[in-house]
Amino acid sequence: MTDAPGTRARELALLLFLAVLWGGSFTLIKIAVGSYPPATLVAIRIAIGGGLLAMIARARGHAFPSDGRTWRRLLVQGALQSAVPFTLISWGETHVDSGLAGVVNATPPMFVFVISAFVLGTTPFALSRFAGVVLGLVGVAVIAGIGSANITAANVLAVLAVLGASLCYALGAIHGHRFDKLPTVVTASGSLIMGSLFMVPISCVVDRPWTLSPAPRATLAVLALAVFSTAVGSLVFFRLLKTLGSLATTSNAYLRALVSVLLGVIFLGEPLTVNIVAGGLLVVVGVPLVTGQLRLPLAATRLGAAPAERAAESRR
Repeated sequence: MTDAPGTRARELALLLFLAVLWGGSFTLIKIAVGSYPPATLVAIRIAIGGGLLAMIARARGHAFPSDGRTWRRLLVQGALQSAVPFTLISWGETHVDSGLAGVVNATPPMFVFVISAFVLGTTPFALSRFAGVVLGLVGVAVIAGIGSANITAANVLAVLAVLGASLCYALGAIHGHRFDKLPTVVTASGSLIMGSLFMVPISCVVDRPWTLSPAPRATLAVLALAVFSTAVGSLVFFRLLKTLGSLATTSNAYLRALVSVLLGVIFLGEPLTVNIVAGGLLVVVGVPLVTGQLRLPLAATRLGAAPAERAAESRR
């Protein structure tokens, strides 16, 4: 992770940009699922996105991996980062509002922190980051209050599906570090192409997409998902994994939750209450804590750090 002020600011700006790209995807998905079944929507989305990035990679002169091991890893990445979570979210949005889906899907940082700190042991338990995770989750919970009436027995499975997508994103962020030596555009295109290997056959067998008669508005939404949320979003995501790390990168989930709610209000007529404002303020404070831009006075140390380490941290 780089500490140069100018570079750091640029990466955090990209983090915000990614939140807008992915937050807007919930609105686009809600529009698209009116005409496209989830499997077909995802198949088109990642096939087009992967194809566009592959062309960009070739135009830049990048070579794709030649070994089977890397492609197998890209297959896993494609499943974790696109095929499975995109399908779960798309199916979930056939039952719940886009803003609620965005809020529920704001939990990847929680999963990343728990897995990295307590399972893999690769992330130190920094109290300031933990406070950011908790504060962000509280903000998300406050925002989720606007949609609590939607959480009934009829759509509990939809909410669980979106939570499952969050877990996939967290695992994908952790697994994505295996591609640090590959150019970002190669990793992004390769993972999307491999993800399409799951979804295109499923779409053909389950949905028979050639029989669909989608509305033009839904088709435009699918294309926007493919180009912006998927192709451009994947490029930014894999870049940020290298520069900010998995926990900080997935912290954009808090911001995209706010974006998804606001866009749902503006374009889909979903409800707006004071919960959005109050929860949004908590989100805005929580994200810089997670990314390390803001530290609590009592949290400058790591749990279990040696006294010398704590002294060194206090001098930074």
